[in-house]
Amino acid sequence: MEKQKYYITTAIAYTSGKPHIGNVYEIILADSIARYKRLDGYDVFFQTGTDEHGQKIEDKANELGITPQAYVDDVAKVVKSMFDLANTSYDKFIRTTDPNHKAMVQKIFKRLYDQGDIYKGEYEGWYCKSCESFFTESQLVDGKCPDCGGEVYIAKEETYFFRMSKYQDRLMKHIEDHPEFIQPESRKNEMINNFLKPGLQDLAVSRTSFKWGIPVDFDDKHVVYVWVDALSNYITGLGYDVDGNHGELYKKYWPADLHLIGKDILRFHTIYWPIMLMALDVPLPKQVFGHPWILVGEGKMSKSKGNVIYLDELVNYFGVDAVRYYVLHEMPFAQDGVITWDLMIERINSDLANVLGNLVNRTISMSNKYFDGVVKNPGVKEDVDNELIQLALETPKNVNKHMETLHVSDAITDIFTLLRRSNKYIDETCPWILAKDDAKQDRLQTVLYNLLESIRISAVLLEPFIPDTSKKILDQIQTKQTTFDTIESFGNLEEGIKVVEKPEILFNRIDEKEFAKQYEEDHKVETKPKKEEITFDDFMKTEMKVGLVEKCEKHPKADKLLVSQINIGDEVRQVVSGIADAITPEEMVGKKVIVVTNLKPAKIRGVESQGMILVGEDDKNLEVVNVTALEPGSIVR
Repeated sequence: MEKQKYYITTAIAYTSGKPHIGNVYEIILADSIARYKRLDGYDVFFQTGTDEHGQKIEDKANELGITPQAYVDDVAKVVKSMFDLANTSYDKFIRTTDPNHKAMVQKIFKRLYDQGDIYKGEYEGWYCKSCESFFTESQLVDGKCPDCGGEVYIAKEETYFFRMSKYQDRLMKHIEDHPEFIQPESRKNEMINNFLKPGLQDLAVSRTSFKWGIPVDFDDKHVVYVWVDALSNYITGLGYDVDGNHGELYKKYWPADLHLIGKDILRFHTIYWPIMLMALDVPLPKQVFGHPWILVGEGKMSKSKGNVIYLDELVNYFGVDAVRYYVLHEMPFAQDGVITWDLMIERINSDLANVLGNLVNRTISMSNKYFDGVVKNPGVKEDVDNELIQLALETPKNVNKHMETLHVSDAITDIFTLLRRSNKYIDETCPWILAKDDAKQDRLQTVLYNLLESIRISAVLLEPFIPDTSKKILDQIQTKQTTFDTIESFGNLEEGIKVVEKPEILFNRIDEKEFAKQYEEDHKVETKPKKEEITFDDFMKTEMKVGLVEKCEKHPKADKLLVSQINIGDEVRQVVSGIADAITPEEMVGKKVIVVTNLKPAKIRGVESQGMILVGEDDKNLEVVNVTALEPGSIVR
């Protein structure tokens, strides 16, 4: 019988830098679903990759003095290495710079233009460079970007627009007819109430203000914008062809069963993407799931906040499976989860080292001690066995029920409920007491068989979540019964096999104080020597004023320098600052900064600087000091 198909995707990672654990969580979550489906007999195709075009990429490459292609090649390798480190089993890693993807995006854009879904116009609005998105005045939150909270500025440019409103009613009907299309339910309500019901605006789908993108082949002033470029990867990666000459993977796997994405990009995947597919007459994906975020302490993980935790650092301290377990188990279905070093240690010690590791170690050690490791089931059953056996039979069903609705954390809890019950069973049956009575050897062997069988069932179920640990457990039992069909009934562990002589410690307990000491040592920051003290009179020689940045541009000879024209009340000063790594010229314009105005003018790389602006910095961030209420020319003291 032919296997049922299952196509799962993640959002493709933006190549602006190394992904943090919050970014990698998504592919670990997708991997657990893909692995589960494979074990459940599905023919799975799992795609991920990188989104490699855009203004931010172009700017970063320029700052480094390399081509955008060289920049994304380097970052794509880093992203892929993080996904591989997490032991994810993707089938395809697509890049939006892949030649076949670029060629098909051009064809898609042309098709949409030819049939009247895309038209040329001009856009003027508030633009967030960080999100590469335009917003209307009403969409701003406190004058900032509604998505990231960053600065916005007025931008105007010629663009091609996609007629969103043309497909609005059809999309609304699809969502109503397919209640499972957007999950969780709260995300669906958000899309309907905040975007569809108020009415869709036409969407800008090309740009002229930068060049690093897929060219619009019939209008070379324009590059295809991210919505058409990045979102199309889900079909181009399978070999979709506008002309109908589809590749075998597309014919086999589309429509996607699941687009797994972060909740912050739900609008793009549940409104823009479905409408684009409708326009192309392509079936819609079956489900889009907007997963919650991982927060550090109580805040969203952010490089600008300096609270980023990276996968490789976590793995270095705790190992891959411990990290996988934590992010999969601690993230609720519809709410944000929290990661801290303390919570990681607590979960490793309580769940992995104690509940799981200790159970496996004790059971295998007792098998060796009492029966030379040989597994037998004399079938000397007592009432105390019934509850364990019943739970062992129910657990695969409970796990399946939760995985069907993507409640991955609950599925893992189901497995650990069986492991905890197995530990309790040891306390109830007291094998060490049975071992002292020659007449109870068959009962003792039955008890150990029940434990090993419960561990085997648990280990098979754990494979999608902590695959290396699952394999280690099954290898230590030395069983060949490792497939889903072998856990539908209790008692399939082979008799006559012999467990390993020396069980391997699966997870070592972590001493919190020792870890804290080691972490502090690893992250020790050398204190910088203090500068020479000055007198009050020395300080009072410095004149500082509030200045309004009226114009700012990049230094013609230095990528790291910005040249600003700053109004300090009675005149406009030109100031050269080494801040281009932290802020763009567009973001500088309109800021009220603090200027040292009595500094002797100096030429910096051939451009005169008539002052200095104040900045604050730490080891990770640099921020321009700015004020809000004071007018240009105000004295700072």
